[in-house]
Amino acid sequence: MSITPQELQQLMLEVEEEDPIDFADLPFDEHDLRGIVASHLCEMADALESFSEEDRQLTLLAVSAKLVLENMVLHIQLLRRHGLPLNGQAEALLARLRKKE
Repeated sequence: MSITPQELQQLMLEVEEEDPIDFADLPFDEHDLRGIVASHLCEMADALESFSEEDRQLTLLAVSAKLVLENMVLHIQLLRRHGLPLNGQAEALLARLRKKE
C-alpha cells in the first residue's frame, strides 16, 4: 500500500477535525484505537493488491458502505436507548425507508 498506518492515522485525525468522534468513556486509548484501525485497513488494502483496480475500488466502497450503515444503526440505537431525538438527517433517512414499506 502506498500509505503507512501512521500516515493513515494522521489522515484520520484530520478528518476528525471536521467530524469529531465521541469516544465517551470507552476504557481504551483513542490513539491506540486509531492505530488498530489504521493497521487493519492497510493490511486489507495490501491484500487487495492482486485485485483489478475496479474490483479494489468496489471492495473498498462495499466495506465503507457497510461501516457507515453499522455506524448509523449503532447511533440510532444509542439515541433511542437514551430517549434522545434523531437529528434531521437520520429522521429524513428513516422517513424515506418507511415510505418503501
